[in-house]
Amino acid sequence: MAPAAPAGTVRQVNENQCQHCMPLGAIIALKGIAGAMALVHGSQGCSTYMRLTCVNHFNEPVDIASSSLNEKQTILGGEANLKKALDNMRRVYAPSVIGVLTTCLAETMGEDLDRIIRDYRKVNATGCPDIIPVPTPSYSGSHTEGYWAATKAVIAHYARPTVPHRRINVMVPHVSPADIREIQRLVALMGLECTLLPDYSVTLDRPFAGRYQKIPPGGTQPADIAAMPGAPLTIQFGATCPDHLSPGLWLEQEYNVPLVTLPLPVGVEAADQFLLLLEKTSGHSRPEALRNERGWLLDAMADAHKHNAEGRAVIYGEPELVYALTRACTENGIAPVVIASGTRTSRLAACLEPLLAGLDEQPVVQEETDFAAIESAALKAGANIAIGHSGGKFFTERHGIPVVRTGFPVNDRMGGQRILTLGYTGTLALLDRITNTLLEEKHGSYRKLRYEETHRTEIMEGI
Repeated sequence: MAPAAPAGTVRQVNENQCQHCMPLGAIIALKGIAGAMALVHGSQGCSTYMRLTCVNHFNEPVDIASSSLNEKQTILGGEANLKKALDNMRRVYAPSVIGVLTTCLAETMGEDLDRIIRDYRKVNATGCPDIIPVPTPSYSGSHTEGYWAATKAVIAHYARPTVPHRRINVMVPHVSPADIREIQRLVALMGLECTLLPDYSVTLDRPFAGRYQKIPPGGTQPADIAAMPGAPLTIQFGATCPDHLSPGLWLEQEYNVPLVTLPLPVGVEAADQFLLLLEKTSGHSRPEALRNERGWLLDAMADAHKHNAEGRAVIYGEPELVYALTRACTENGIAPVVIASGTRTSRLAACLEPLLAGLDEQPVVQEETDFAAIESAALKAGANIAIGHSGGKFFTERHGIPVVRTGFPVNDRMGGQRILTLGYTGTLALLDRITNTLLEEKHGSYRKLRYEETHRTEIMEGI
């Protein structure tokens, strides 16, 4: 039975969506596997939309294959198209891993991916890459669920009984490539080695190489994924991840790998949780560099608190990031007046309940919602700042409410793939962005008001 939602929680049918489709999240997760490529079993339009969304956010070429189903296959079945698409992928790209993702159309048609792939491998036994089916119909979830589903499917495909080793597992939700690099940096500074999955820190944010590469280097190696059952610990940043999609829980249940679930390390408390766990695991205290980073963040919080106390934020996006941003806002005196996610999950509300219990003003919490409902709630609550992806740009266009862009997608600004939010350093950068946005709005509005008043007086005196 799902836990009761906090007072003010709203669930409704989407009209103007606040999320993307399920296979899109799976595509991003597959970009974090070395030598992998995604094949979308559906219409050409589905893959085109997902490719465009990724390209606009990451500013990198993102190739996605399609089985190009049309009216004929809808009636007669898409097996022949899927097999032809696999042949074409192998000929043109030569991937070592292929993730086959279903769409609403393929699932509604009742395509048996397991059987089709099994038959394909029998005929193409020599040199056939690893082919991993991942059911991702969008009526079953958003890109968040698709991301977790693909990550779990990859682990289930490769994991094998393994000799115990000292390399820990780290599972990340959909964060920026810059955030993944920050997690890797923190683990390394604590003297630990890890297998991080999925790792698209380079594949979706590539250094300039001069030439286009069909499948860029980078990503988690399948051999390292296969060895995950031998790890002493799995750290999963997935407080809102449902159990049936949790890759860390699957490893614990199948191979007895201890699982520690943490929120994303945004804010002092959450970053402290992560670093304390790394200290306990490594047996070493944190280096002076990390103590300084924490101190700089605390100093910035003290400096900015008087400004942030005027903030009334509407926070929206993927549930894990929304939860993390809400924690950071409450730490810094910013009132979260609307907290919203388009994802169908009961974990966000449950995670928020103890966090929001002590607030003087209870925010409106919306799950599986749309921007029409978010906009209405934000205006009623008197929000003066929005924190989330580019889908909320209408807050500024229609109502003059500034948007601090973070999450996915950021497609109307440059550098979405480089937005750093995690750790002490990322939280400090986030805090500066929020505080400066509030200051800019306050001072800009004040100067504009004073100018209009002065100009009006001059005009009246001239008359």
